[in-house]
Order: sequence, then C-alpha cells, then structure tokens
Amino acid sequence: MTSGLVLGIETSCDETGVGIVRVDGDGTTTLLANEISSSVEEHARFGGVVPEVASRAHLQAMVPAVHRAMATAGVTAKDVDAVAVTAGPGLSGTLLVGVAAAKAYAAAWEVPLYGVNHLAAHVAVDTLQNGPLPPALALLVSGGHSSLLSVPDLAGPVTPLGATIDDAAGEAFDKVARLLGLPFPGGPHIDRVARDGDPRAISFPRGLTGPRDAPFDFSFSGLKTAVARHVEALERTGTPIPVADVAASFQEAVVDVLTAKAVKAAREHGMEILCLGGGVAANSRLRALAQERCDAAGLVLRVPKPVLCTDNGAMVAALGAHLLARDATPSSLDLPADSSLPVTEVLVG
Repeated sequence: MTSGLVLGIETSCDETGVGIVRVDGDGTTTLLANEISSSVEEHARFGGVVPEVASRAHLQAMVPAVHRAMATAGVTAKDVDAVAVTAGPGLSGTLLVGVAAAKAYAAAWEVPLYGVNHLAAHVAVDTLQNGPLPPALALLVSGGHSSLLSVPDLAGPVTPLGATIDDAAGEAFDKVARLLGLPFPGGPHIDRVARDGDPRAISFPRGLTGPRDAPFDFSFSGLKTAVARHVEALERTGTPIPVADVAASFQEAVVDVLTAKAVKAAREHGMEILCLGGGVAANSRLRALAQERCDAAGLVLRVPKPVLCTDNGAMVAALGAHLLARDATPSSLDLPADSSLPVTEVLVG
C-alpha cells in the first residue's frame, strides 16, 4: 500500500469543504483538518438552496478554506501527495467550482487527481472514526439522497439495493419544517422540537411498506402530504398546531421506515455491518432507533460523529486516501463534473 497525504475538496451543494487526511502504509487513515464554510444562511430566506448563490459562495470560500485546512494540519503544498474532489452527483454549477479548483491545485503541485463519488465518500468517512471498513450495508440519507448500498469494498464496485422514488428524507424534513414554521434547514430543527413531542401522537403513513412494494426503495412524498393535510385540517378549525407532536410523529415515520428497510437489507444480503451516512444520519432519533434495531438483529452499527455526516472535505479526502493507498489510476485533468454520476462509479477516470 502507498502512504501519503490527501487534500479533499467537496462542493456538491452549499458547503465548501476542505479536508486533509494522512494514510499510512497499513491503510490506516488519520484526519488532520476538516474546514467547512457553509452558505446555508444565504439560502434560508429562499427556503432552500439556490444553485447560483451556492456557486458564488464556493468561489469566494475555496482558497481561504484550503489555506485554513493546510494551516490546521501544519502542512504545505510540498507535503500533499494527491488531491481528491467530488465529481458528482450534486448541483452542476457548484460541482464545477470544486472540480476546477482541484484540477488547478493538482496541476500546480504536480500530484495525482482523484475525482470521486459523493455518495461513496459518505461511506468512506466512517473509516476516519471507526477504522477500516469490512464489507457493509450502507444507508445514506441526506437532502438529495436516500439510498441502500451494498459496499464490499470502498474502491468499488458499489451495488445499489434501493433508493428514493420521490422526495429524499432530508428534503421531506425541510418541507415539513416549513409547514410547521421552523427555519431552514429543517432537519436539525425538527430533531430539536421533536424531543418535546409524542412520536405516537399522530399515525402518519409509512411509504412503500406493503407486501407488494419494492422492499428496499423509499417514498416520503405521501408522508409529507399527510403532514400537510393534518396541519391544514387543524388550521381550518382554528385548533392550535401541536408542533412538537407533529414533528415527533413525522420524524418517527421517517426513521421507522429507514431503519426497518436497512436492517432487512443487511440480513437478506448477509452483511454484518450497517453503516449510516449523510446529513440526516446526524438525527438523534435515527441513530437511536438504528442502534436499537441493529442490536436486536445482531448487526454492528457504525455511524460517524455528526460533523462528519454532513457534507465535508474530510469524507472526500478519506476516499481519496483509500484510492491512493490502493494505487488506483488517477483521474485525468479533463475530469468532468457529473451532476447525475451513478453511485456505481466510485472513481471517475
């Protein structure tokens, strides 16, 4: 295995992330820096991410974030052995900013460039906290993705077992938060408010859980609509909306489906490890119920700490470090940004 220092760049949405990871000869990875510059406050008044605003924010934040990361890690350009960058999936404009920056740094420093998959990076970040990852079932849940993946090796191939057919879980959190008058992004606020509510107060539907439904796909659009109808009915009668109970009941419906399907998929595919990733993996109820159900099923649950669940450069550097250690063929300097990059493509040539 090859050892070295990898600088990772993440710009798939509204966080400018720069991470630095060292990989040793035995494949052990160590996080040296993880700088994040978020433009979320600039999007809050729109109730969602505005791609043009996010792209401009990345342009402004990129170089300062790289400088901060290198200062935190105590390294200089001559210490960097490779540059990794999210090549997709994500927003086209924001991806282009990161890919262009990564190409410039790789060319200037004369080091290999690795264009990597955003979803695979969310799995790889687990190694920074929990060590090498054996074959695992990964549940990735974020604003844009709700996916079940079979991951025999971080370098690929990754096999998709299920995904959302409409709203991703994080998107549903944002939309329900708006219905309840909670700020954007909705996930953290629903998690906070739900702690004072009763998750059994309202029986919201569990999408795609019937005997004839796709066993590992997800659907949260109907759940979102059910919450909207419930809130509207209360408003028509002038009844105060029990925000905490609605939030808790909605959240329970989401995490119930996510964890049940993930555990079922792991057992049916002979996996002993369930790995959670993505921004929604920071949700306290999801983490608790996943642990409870994994314990009952005899599975090992691996979940990164919350700061590593949301989009960040550390996860990109972690996957890049794994590829460097495996002597993977680097990407070319005409590497494209692919907003719809399939999860099966871990490394873009």
